[in-house]
Amino acid sequence: MSEHSRGAAGRRIDYDVLVVGGGINGAGIARDASGRGLRVVLCEKDDLAQHTSSASSKLIHGGLRYLEQYHFGLVRKALAEREVLLKSGPHIMRPLRFVMPHASSAGMRPAWMIRAGLFLYDHLARRDFLPGSEALSLRDHPAGSPLQPQFSRAFAYSDAWVDDARLVVLAAIDARERGARILTRTRCTQLVREPQRWVATLQGVDESLRVHARCLVNAAGPWAADFLGLAGGTGKPARTLRLVKGSHIVVPRLFAHDSAYILQQPDGRIVFAIPYEGAYTLVGTTDVDYRGDLDRVAIDDAELDYLCGAVNRAFAQRIGVEDVVWSYAGVRPLIEDAAGSASGASRDYRLETDREGAPLLSVFGGKVTTFRKLAEQAVDWIAPALGRRVPGWTDQACLPGGDLFGRQPSARGVRQFEAWTRTRQQQYAALPPALVARYARAYGTRLGTMLGPCRSRADLGAEIVPGLFEVEADWLVKQEWAQTADDILWRRTKLGLHLPSPARPDATRRLDAWLAAWAARRGASAPAAVLRALEK
Repeated sequence: MSEHSRGAAGRRIDYDVLVVGGGINGAGIARDASGRGLRVVLCEKDDLAQHTSSASSKLIHGGLRYLEQYHFGLVRKALAEREVLLKSGPHIMRPLRFVMPHASSAGMRPAWMIRAGLFLYDHLARRDFLPGSEALSLRDHPAGSPLQPQFSRAFAYSDAWVDDARLVVLAAIDARERGARILTRTRCTQLVREPQRWVATLQGVDESLRVHARCLVNAAGPWAADFLGLAGGTGKPARTLRLVKGSHIVVPRLFAHDSAYILQQPDGRIVFAIPYEGAYTLVGTTDVDYRGDLDRVAIDDAELDYLCGAVNRAFAQRIGVEDVVWSYAGVRPLIEDAAGSASGASRDYRLETDREGAPLLSVFGGKVTTFRKLAEQAVDWIAPALGRRVPGWTDQACLPGGDLFGRQPSARGVRQFEAWTRTRQQQYAALPPALVARYARAYGTRLGTMLGPCRSRADLGAEIVPGLFEVEADWLVKQEWAQTADDILWRRTKLGLHLPSPARPDATRRLDAWLAAWAARRGASAPAAVLRALEK
């Protein structure tokens, strides 16, 4: 890799691939490409996973409802990925059982249709360890106790849960460790296409870089179609994007067991109610066409009412807007098709390629579950286009921290994660067990590297905000690109959720002050977002 000084104009860096976009697809492509020996740089204008990729329903799933839209290829592809991903990252993913309550009332799909759909769901792709579907009597099953009495039976099936924001960060870490350069808070401001290369200007907080790249990957998510205009209209997409907002709410725990619910709605949609962060239930999602500011996406009153209504139609415990302790929203960049409703638009992805000059690959659509397969297919095109014919590898690789029982992904890590965690709690017996369990979930086998010589609570350093000690904050800044309180409290961890609402602004200011001091000690500039927060 060559770097040449360019004085005030910034440095010039030569790479094989420039990836624009630090969501799950961009990070996945950077990971796969760097693992095949390509020189990769990724730039993201904000934080990793700051937008769509941290605003999902946190599921690794085939998408049961897509079967009735005849999207069999998408469901099969996603189902095949479930166990591949689970085995690669058993610390940030886990199997999750879903319960679909059923009653003979308007708006419910008939029982025969559900049975047929679940039969397909069980058999469209191989399952090595996830149990199949079954019918339940809710009169004598724990899943029945929180529900209203009209639900006497249900159907249960398997999918999985994922910490979506950490998945993005771990993919980026893997890419970096294989040679990629990850530049957060760095915007691509100019592009020039030449016959054999792209010349890009990347503007960071403190410096400007001039990048020469043999191939450009447009993984800008909701901004993907607009980003093509930066190259003077080059590579206009064959299909336009349909921008659909999905919103979620978090409320105090509605049920005590570990299964999730999939709730049928009168309008034909479904809403999930998922155990979340121990003390809470995550409810979502909505599907609303969106035309607003992509940098300021938020739930609206109609969506709040919709999700509260979904809960109140199913559960004995009623909720209102006042019970919502947190909400988040993101915009999904879906491929425009003939679907009349936003919920009916395809969740599949499309890779559009352009060889009229230096290679260009644009990613449209996609979902968290299929990110690895999408990246593999993308690099299957990129690598030969750059003269490097190396096969894919990510289906046989653990994500950072996922190698609980060896370097090869295995079902053992999924099945025995709790036992592995108990061993870590014994190893760090002087630390609070709940804290070690959280570290195990976040960092997997890298827990020991993060803690270093720490063996007592005093070794962890000061507790900056409740649950966050200096040793972890230092790791997140140095190893995981965290620069602001929001990066740490809401994406790298979910500690922000566990702070009482009145205490959150003060905790944010304290953490931003610590981050500013951290940067000052190392002679670096504090991020602009930190300085703005401290001025308030």
